[in-house]
Amino acid sequence: MRVWLPENGRGHGVLLLQEIFGVGEYIEAVAADLTSLGYVVGAPDLFWRVQPGWRGEHSKAGMAASMTVASQFDLQTGIADSVLALDHLAGLPEVDRVGVLGFCLGGTVAFGVAARTKPSAVVSFYGSGVPDMLHLAGEISSPLQLHFGGQDPYIPAEKVAAVAEAVAGRDTVELHIQPDGGHAFHNRVSEMFYQPEPAERAWRLTEEFLRRYL
Repeated sequence: MRVWLPENGRGHGVLLLQEIFGVGEYIEAVAADLTSLGYVVGAPDLFWRVQPGWRGEHSKAGMAASMTVASQFDLQTGIADSVLALDHLAGLPEVDRVGVLGFCLGGTVAFGVAARTKPSAVVSFYGSGVPDMLHLAGEISSPLQLHFGGQDPYIPAEKVAAVAEAVAGRDTVELHIQPDGGHAFHNRVSEMFYQPEPAERAWRLTEEFLRRYL
């Protein structure tokens, strides 16, 4: 697991869970954003059992290659690995409380981690597997923030509606839908996916949520 420290050398921790492109340029950029806010960031290599050190290019060819790698990824094993990574991050002497933030594949894994342990905060961006894991919603007691794009071709509106129904009435769960957002709209290193306006809105919500609970 790669670890980044903020300028003062310590703080609350954020376990940062990758997209299918691996712990590459985008995850490094998000880690820099988080350390600038004072967090200690840990990003485990979710693909270490399949293709260690995978860094997929943010292109059509790179996406196809990353999809091939991701197809070999076992979700339940990845969730278990991420729980261990969270425990490791929490045990670092520089770290106080810990939260989880995941994007795409990592957003799905983050939801699964939240059902197995109790981070101080969990943020999931457009996890396409979340609608299929709603039977676990009752196991999640951590404050949870979910983000989806209203124009996401990989997560249809009816699936997002099912998520909304499953978490309705829970005071510590937030569901935010960016109506103009497609899939992976926050990925600013991808010309295919990045949408600045929904990305900025969702990130402001994320910062506020992490500040409130971490």
